[in-house]
Amino acid sequence: MVDQTQTTEGIRVRVYFGERDTHDGKSLWSAMLELLRREQAAGATVLRGLAGYGAHSRIHSASIVDLSSDLPLVLEWIDSSERVQRLLPMIDAMLQGGMITTDPVTVARYRAHPGQRSGAGGDGLGT
Repeated sequence: MVDQTQTTEGIRVRVYFGERDTHDGKSLWSAMLELLRREQAAGATVLRGLAGYGAHSRIHSASIVDLSSDLPLVLEWIDSSERVQRLLPMIDAMLQGGMITTDPVTVARYRAHPGQRSGAGGDGLGT
């Protein structure tokens, strides 16, 4: 079970892309999450934006009229520097258009919910 009580340094990766983006016939967000889990990343979250624009300066937003809009998504993933260096090229290769940012973070707490086991078998952020 992952149970980190001491602070540790990590890297936060944010991948910005569109809801309609795909990879190998499936949604890009799903393909990236599956890759990260399979490769035992510490964990990742996909966030759906209300509105945004990117390199083309075209605003994408949700409205009642357009329920199938191409809203912005952000996959956020925090992990050890070593794991990020290993997996980031794979994530980058999946991304057709968008942006990837990284920044250092201090992880103050990383712990599974009581009674739950790690599904990927990963050792978390270096613990």
